[in-house]
Amino acid sequence: MSGIRAYIGLGSNLGDPVAQVKRARAAIAVLSGVEEVAFSSLYRSRPLGPQDQPDYVNAVMAVDTGLPAPELLAALQAIETAQGRVREGERWGPRTLDLDLLLYGRACIRTSELTVPHYGLAERCFVLHPLAEIAPADLYVPGLGPLSDLVQRCPATGLERL
Repeated sequence: MSGIRAYIGLGSNLGDPVAQVKRARAAIAVLSGVEEVAFSSLYRSRPLGPQDQPDYVNAVMAVDTGLPAPELLAALQAIETAQGRVREGERWGPRTLDLDLLLYGRACIRTSELTVPHYGLAERCFVLHPLAEIAPADLYVPGLGPLSDLVQRCPATGLERL
């Protein structure tokens, strides 16, 4: 399949996080108009928000897609809902599944529903290191620079490959 290369961040810290991430991967891979290209190792990380919650399991998935970015986001949110994601409660609180559209080709998208590149990408080791594991060495993150530079500025402190 040709189309746009997109990168999706996957994370979970509730309801058997490893299984949640694996189920999400399978659900994304069978979406119409989406083809899996690569999947990173799984990583364990401390929560970004309140620390009185379980550690997260994170990964990054590369896909080629013919879906427009808003449609891909809607499909990802439907997978989150199917796996028990509730969008109420505290920001950065525990969740069964979090799927983030990190990159969509070389696009910069800023709408009320979607920001690409993902707004926290440059500061999050649990995103950058799995992304660097599967992305081309020369990947350029629109508006932020080469992925290799971003990774160098964001140490893998507290990140554990599973």
